[in-house]
Amino acid sequence: MFKRIRNPILRYLVIFIYFVIIFFCSIELNLFGLFGYSPDTKDIKNPILSVSSEVFTADGKLLARFYKENRSPIEYSNLSPNLINALVATEDVRFFKHHGVDYYSFFTSVLSTAKGDKRGGSTITQQLAKNLFQTRKRKAQGFIRHIPIVRTVVYKFKEWLTAFKIEHIYNKQQILTLYFNTVPFGNNSFGIKTATLKYFNKNPDEVTAAEAATLIGMLKATSTYNPIRNPEKSLERRNIVLGQMQKYGYLKKPEYDASIRQPIGLDLSHVEDEGQGDSYLRRAVEKWLDKWLTKNDYDLYEDGLKIYTTIDSRLQQYAEEAVAEKMKMLQKRFNNIWRGKNPWRDSKGNEIVDFVLKAEQRLPIYDLLDKKYKGDTVKIQDYFNVPKRMKVFTWNGEKDTTFSSVDSIKYYAKMLNTGMMTIEPTTGKIKVWVGGIDHKYFKYDHVNQAKRQAGSTFKPFAYLTAIDNGYTPCDKFTDKPVSITYNEDGKQEVWSPNNADFNFSYREMSLRWAMGKSVNSITAQLTEKVGWDKVVEYAHKCGIESPLKPVPSVSLGSNDVSVYEMVRAYSTFLNKGEKIEPLLVTKITDHNDAVLAEFELKTTKVLSEETAWLMLYMFRGGMEEPGGTSQALWEYPILWKKASNQIGGKTGTSSDYVDGWYMGITKDLVTGVWVGADDRSVHFNTSASGEGSHTALPIFGTFMEKVYADPKSGYTYGPFPKPWVKITKPYMCESPRISRDTSSVSDSLSAPSDSALTLPPDTTGQQ
Repeated sequence: MFKRIRNPILRYLVIFIYFVIIFFCSIELNLFGLFGYSPDTKDIKNPILSVSSEVFTADGKLLARFYKENRSPIEYSNLSPNLINALVATEDVRFFKHHGVDYYSFFTSVLSTAKGDKRGGSTITQQLAKNLFQTRKRKAQGFIRHIPIVRTVVYKFKEWLTAFKIEHIYNKQQILTLYFNTVPFGNNSFGIKTATLKYFNKNPDEVTAAEAATLIGMLKATSTYNPIRNPEKSLERRNIVLGQMQKYGYLKKPEYDASIRQPIGLDLSHVEDEGQGDSYLRRAVEKWLDKWLTKNDYDLYEDGLKIYTTIDSRLQQYAEEAVAEKMKMLQKRFNNIWRGKNPWRDSKGNEIVDFVLKAEQRLPIYDLLDKKYKGDTVKIQDYFNVPKRMKVFTWNGEKDTTFSSVDSIKYYAKMLNTGMMTIEPTTGKIKVWVGGIDHKYFKYDHVNQAKRQAGSTFKPFAYLTAIDNGYTPCDKFTDKPVSITYNEDGKQEVWSPNNADFNFSYREMSLRWAMGKSVNSITAQLTEKVGWDKVVEYAHKCGIESPLKPVPSVSLGSNDVSVYEMVRAYSTFLNKGEKIEPLLVTKITDHNDAVLAEFELKTTKVLSEETAWLMLYMFRGGMEEPGGTSQALWEYPILWKKASNQIGGKTGTSSDYVDGWYMGITKDLVTGVWVGADDRSVHFNTSASGEGSHTALPIFGTFMEKVYADPKSGYTYGPFPKPWVKITKPYMCESPRISRDTSSVSDSLSAPSDSALTLPPDTTGQQ
């Protein structure tokens, strides 16, 4: 065929063109998988930008962002002409004349490179093809990636093909918009809007010629010409760009002269909305959405979702303030108690001598050192004892210090932590989520990751089981020693619990009084009567999902549970006996605000309304019965500013004062608080300092004090709900009377503790 062309020059030219066409077709078709993926027309019509997803509070405040590339897309109308002019003058002066590939520029760049003056010949459209479709990465990697020179030629040809397609589908303005939205500017800034805000605290339509030149100058090498890291090189490069702008008529001489004399003039005062870094809430949202994202094939880090949570920004702020205020005080108390001593102790109070060594062995680096030094413990310990500069968390701010790894282990082991969650039971909306004291230094979330012994906060499930199976709040048991024989793993065991003060009063007490006073002996007797397996069943019914060992001590909180589970389970009582599936997210939209999903409360009826209401009445006993464990809340006068206000709750303390809990209930909210050290061997040593009423309860009290003090919080004082149905069981029990100032407790039986109640017990329970 080619022999018919007699002119040899023409013949070879045709042959060359023929093979070029075949080569391009082979690349386009990815022949035999040699060349890798090339974007097709459909891909180019629907380019996918990696856009950050944003998380908002219920009242519209930005909480967090998820991104691999920090990007905020804009429209062409939002671009300053200075940016467009600087880009065209520097990167592709013939941009408005070519159709994707500038052959003149290509061949001149080849000649310049051959002479030793290396410069690029890629057009803006070719650069866009590379940035937007990653033509040198991802699926673009065919077999030819193993052939150095050939792969470079193929990549370049692939960019040409993609550039032609882009120019065929988009006009010049659209191409520039796509380019500015995709190009990287360093410091995890992708797209021009992120860059102008980061470096100059301006929107893209506000930048001057000098500022535009600085940003466009960075495109040659974002690290080398970064104005923050290398201001001198950045200034030099900026002036080159300004020179190009003048050369091609985009700047007049006076404007050029004025611009070139200006300093770079960075303005780094723009603070991106909080939450772009990691946080407990950010991680909680990510975990909550995991199944939905997988099922619907969305990427939280690339798809530009807008996620609307149930978190109330006011309440979240008050909770964080309460945690900071009280935990700082608790840490000081803890440090004073153990001053000069190590707090890692066994159940008998003896120091655990190998505590630090075991902590070292749990670190991932220990195994590497063990292999490196072939088990030589002396060399391993030498490594852990080498001092190094580091920053550590303190309650007075981050501190620079010199610590060895051993010092660091000891320091952080002594640190108390907390988890706190608040929910609105009637809607199932989580209003507060505080996973710990500082996410930067303590990644572990103490709301839903950590599980600890619940102590006496678990007792209400024993009383719930009793009330739902024939007992009443007024039924009486005697506070006396008790021994329970049971079988565990085929062995006969005897359990004889003590009361918290190691004394027995031998008095008869109503169930309400016993629960309010948190009497272990009566709780144990009641558990034996109703069955510990039944107590486990009711706890699971209400929302505890952790495995619970059915043993007599289950009611005293011997099993590990999370704050999340406890708050969920307690919510059942305020929600008329309906177990809830807590909501952390209400709605998800795409970046154009089109709704992708909405989440509604799901409930399951697990208790009768009568039982649920009677349990609320029981919880009030912590405040209203003699010796009630919630009475430390009287130290917060604002909680009792109005006589009609009612608060219920339950304290909890695990053995050896390892865990302190408080579960608080108001007419609208349920809040759970846990306090303790991350290692269970580290704990308080006396009830006066380590009980839940002295550790977790003050956080709840301070939090509610702040909520009630703010008329805009949406949560006000008030009594618990009136009975939702006719109450058939007696509940206004006679008990020793207690005055609110806690100074006069009468031993004589008198009027009911709710003596202000005047209506029949089947119609109200309000003060």
